[in-house]
Amino acid sequence: MNSRTSSARRPHESEAAGESVAKAATDRPLHEFVMAFTSSPRGARLARRLVSHRLDAWGHPYGDRVNDTLTLITAELVANAVRHGHVAGRDFHLRLTGAADTLRVEVTDTRTERVPLLCDREPPGDAESGRGLLIVAGLATGWAVAPRVGAPGKTVWAELRPE
Repeated sequence: MNSRTSSARRPHESEAAGESVAKAATDRPLHEFVMAFTSSPRGARLARRLVSHRLDAWGHPYGDRVNDTLTLITAELVANAVRHGHVAGRDFHLRLTGAADTLRVEVTDTRTERVPLLCDREPPGDAESGRGLLIVAGLATGWAVAPRVGAPGKTVWAELRPE
């Protein structure tokens, strides 16, 4: 597939044909979904929809608080990856994991110099942007930014503990 004609490429699921993978004695998640998306609004939309679909398959149905919340968090993170982390010809990567007590979404892009600020101040009232990570901070159990492992870029992750 060509990244110019398709929004998603190289899917990887550790769940092959079944709905879940038994958790090993190590710290492996029960569920994992990993995919690369073109760094475009179309890729961001597809990422958001696939996260919602995967959460539904993992037992967090559409319209459920957990599905809606993590889908919104994902929407904010992938929108930031497309808007602020875009490098021509490079995809962003999404990883969604589900453990017994925590769901985690990670969005990785190749922009090293554009690291989001961990700030709790709202932008001025007339600003048209700048509230996405405030939404993430308000909804997620925790979130942070980490350098990308093995390549240039960064990973922004957020966790949610279903109650």
